[in-house]
This record gives sequence, structure tokens and C-alpha cells, in this order.
Amino acid sequence: MPGEKKIEQQLERKYYVADPQFRRSMGVLLGPPIVEGNKVEVLLNGDQIFPSMLAAIRSAERTITFETYIYWSETIGKEFSDALIERARAGVKVHVMLDFIGSMKMDLASLDAMKAAGIELQRYHKPVWWKLTRLNNRTHRKLLVIDGKVGFTGGVGIADQWRGNAQTKEQWRDTHFRVEGPVVGQIQAVFTDNWTKSTGAVLDGDAYFPALTPKGDHAAQMFASSPTGGSESMHLMYLMAITAAKHTIHLSSAYFVPDELTVKALADAARRGVKVRIITPGTDIDSEVVRSASRELWGDLLRAGVQLAEYQPTMFHVKALVVDDLMVSVGSTNFDNRSFSLNDEANLNIIDPVFAKQQVAVFNDDWAKTRKITLAAWEARPWHTRMMGRLASLIGSQL
Repeated sequence: MPGEKKIEQQLERKYYVADPQFRRSMGVLLGPPIVEGNKVEVLLNGDQIFPSMLAAIRSAERTITFETYIYWSETIGKEFSDALIERARAGVKVHVMLDFIGSMKMDLASLDAMKAAGIELQRYHKPVWWKLTRLNNRTHRKLLVIDGKVGFTGGVGIADQWRGNAQTKEQWRDTHFRVEGPVVGQIQAVFTDNWTKSTGAVLDGDAYFPALTPKGDHAAQMFASSPTGGSESMHLMYLMAITAAKHTIHLSSAYFVPDELTVKALADAARRGVKVRIITPGTDIDSEVVRSASRELWGDLLRAGVQLAEYQPTMFHVKALVVDDLMVSVGSTNFDNRSFSLNDEANLNIIDPVFAKQQVAVFNDDWAKTRKITLAAWEARPWHTRMMGRLASLIGSQL
């Protein structure tokens, strides 16, 4: 159950994304502050993502902190385990936080091998009788920090379906980000938050939080949400960005099941002239219940002028929001109640026009591979599709 009161009132539009007040509110109302001097590199699909992450792990000299939801005992899982084990044996302090549900397909022998090598490994909310109510609260965060200086975040899990370049049905489409600069300290702080909650140990000192110098021109902010504190902050961030949009909203959402307030905010944006485009998965999806619940909500959006499209080549697992070619939000958060209220999530926000336009170009490339959904087609959907959507909506708060 959510631990905090949900946002129930529509936000009033007081400024646009380009207004300095938007940036102030993002840093003060949500926190932590937006910091300058960062470099964010875009990694598309497994062929770019995994080599970059593994190279960073193998370069570690002092510390590795790694938190993820999906981690399975497959070929890529073994590559990561081997790399982490090698560094631990070389004297690097390695801390790994795996969600219990997300790592259930990882064999115990692999976990034991990591521990035997000296890796400190925690499985988040492992079921015990006095904590069963916490089982539905999962860490969905995807964080990797090397020596406190290089960070990674995005949508990728450690499983073989993320391999390749999204060229077949078996290769998922996803995006991850490599980060350098002062904001890496905030990424590390998000990891240590769950580590302290789970172990009682505080990771501190320059091995984890070194002095960080500017590495690029991107202004960025990393913040987290959790049912145990700030569960609505991610929801609020999305509502603030949508409400402040003046020209465009580009939303890539692997699991798009917005609540009534978010649907209204998107529809209102479209009605005031904002071009709103949303990409969701098509028939290639790992949860048909989520797809059914999502499609049931499209009527009000389509009637307001929102453009919706389903990605066709393979499973679409991207999680990104670009507003007015200026503000970008990427990370682990899905556009659903589970991410907004039930899971531990983390998102990186970047305010930079050059970077934002690069993300719009990536979006446009994905958009070219979609099937567009019209209002007429949605209204003509067969009765069994309507029935599935209504049934799925009954459990929408848990999706």
C-alpha cells in the first residue's frame, strides 16, 4: 500500500519549461539541486549499452556500486558476474543490490560465487515473515557507479533479451545513459539510500564520494522516489513537466498506464496546442495485462489530439520524456502507478537544448517504426479487447 497521500489536484500552469522558475521549482520543490558541468552519453540497445557498462566495471580501482531490478543467470549475467568477481578479487569494494523478485531467475550458485569473491550482495525485500507487506515494494532502480566518478542509468536489465541492436523479436529496444560530472554524486547518493536502509551500513568517504570536476555542458539532477519517503515525487515531476510544456511532449513509455490526473494533464496539454506524441509497445510485450489496461485509457487522449503509436519491430522498453526540446527525463520510471507509488525509482533529469534535440531525433527514429493508433480504430476495437481492458483496469493500481 502506498505510504503517502496521492496527488489529487490538477497543477496550475504558472510557467513554461524554458522559464527559469521551472528549473528553480525542479531543484527546490523536488530536489536535489540541478548541477552544472555534466556529460551524458546516450547508449542505444545492448550492443552499445553492455560493452560500455562492462568496460567501466573492469576499469574500477576503488569502488563499484550496482543496483538493478532484472539480473538473470544467462550469458550477459555471467559476463557481469565474472567482471564484478574479478574486480572484487583485485581489492575493489563491490556492493550489489538486487531486487528479490527481479533476480529470482538468477541461480543460487552465481550469487554464492559473488559472495565468496568478497562482493557485498543484498537482495532487496527478500521475503521474511515479518516483512511480507514489503514484498510489493520493489527496487526498480537501475544504477551503476564506478569509483564515484562514472555513473549509468536508464531502462536496461541484465538479461539476454537486451542483447543485440533490436533487430529481431528476441532483442529488446532500450536506451541507457553514461554520466560523468558532479551529478554522479547524486546518483551515488540514491544507491546509498537503499544500501543503508537494507544493511544499516553507511558508504562514505572519497572512495564513494570523490571531488567531482566539470566534464561537460549539461545541467542535470538525479532524484529518487520510494513508498517509504517521497513516493509521489516522481509523479509530481512528470505532472510539473507536462503542465509546463508549451510546444512539444515526446514520451517513450514501456508500460503506459497513467492515472486519471496524468491523463487529464496530457489531454489538457494537447488541447492548448502542445504536440503530444507517445510511443508504447505493440503486440511484443512481456505483460499483455499492462497493454490491455493501457489501451483502455486512450480514448480521452486521442479525442484531445494526443498522438499514440505502438512500436512494431520488438519489445519497446524505453523510458524517456522530452519536453519543449529542452528538458529530458530518463531512468527506471514507467508511466504507471507501480512506478509512481509502489516501487523505488530513480530518474536523471537533463536540461540542455542540444541533448534534448538529440533525444527527439532518437524518438523520431523509433516513431518511424510504429503503427499509429487513430480514434476511429480505437473506438472500433472488438468486444473481447474492450472486456480485457476493463478487467485489467480493475487492477490498474498494481500495474
